[in-house]
Amino acid sequence: MTLLLSFFLITAVLITVFILMPLFRLISGPTIPDRVIALDTINTYIVAAMILYGAAFQEIIYIDVAIVYALLSYVATLYIAKYIERRAKDK
Repeated sequence: MTLLLSFFLITAVLITVFILMPLFRLISGPTIPDRVIALDTINTYIVAAMILYGAAFQEIIYIDVAIVYALLSYVATLYIAKYIERRAKDK
């Protein structure tokens, strides 16, 4: 196994471990904003994993998909924040 491939493997394992940490907050978060932040963090790690995968196997399509996924994740986070703000205003 080459040095570069082992670097990608170690980094992939670390990203997987880092995804598990906010997953606990997503499941047990006491408030909705805690869960939204945890989901946004997981989405960021998923984008990083897709970019890593695309770089490891020299497939540009995975990097394009990661960019689109990051954009959709950002827009979804904005809509959820707007929903939470409206909900807090109505109370």
